[in-house]
Amino acid sequence: MKKITITAAVLIAGTAVTAFAHGGATGIVKERMDAMLAMGKAIKTVAPMMRGETAYDAGTVSDAARLFQQHAGESMTKLFPEGTGGMPSEAKDEVWTDWDRFAALASQLEEYSEGLERAADNGLGGMGGDTSMDGASMMGGGSMMGGDTTMMGGSTMMDAAAIAEMPADAAFTMTTQVCSACHERFRAEED
Repeated sequence: MKKITITAAVLIAGTAVTAFAHGGATGIVKERMDAMLAMGKAIKTVAPMMRGETAYDAGTVSDAARLFQQHAGESMTKLFPEGTGGMPSEAKDEVWTDWDRFAALASQLEEYSEGLERAADNGLGGMGGDTSMDGASMMGGGSMMGGDTTMMGGSTMMDAAAIAEMPADAAFTMTTQVCSACHERFRAEED
């Protein structure tokens, strides 16, 4: 009986935390928030591996990359129909006023995630890049995203095949930089 009570309490608490975390979001807004939360959890699982803080596991990296792909591209953009901004959504109006850029970043995330999945077996290359989503910088300085969908000062976006040839930490950093660029432009800051 005690085990059932504890299990029930954990389930109730988990439900309450989820509802609180999404600020009462329902429908498609909750669906996209859940997708973002899932991707964020995957990043938090993989980032310590990329920094050499935990053992590298190619399977976990591949799983995270597939999760990103599942929520990227058209799967992401369809979660942002016009008229779904405002509270409790964290999406800025720029999602809809600059739709082409938003859609391009969603596509870029899909492409880079595919490259990351293929690069997972390459292991780490000791890049030591910034794998946080806070700075939108790579290797301690320069912005990769350049404020648009090009990288490294104007050259065209890399494709999955090129990313697949990189060490996994480089591919992971590039992938998370797409997340950072999108959040910087299209996600409202939390108060």
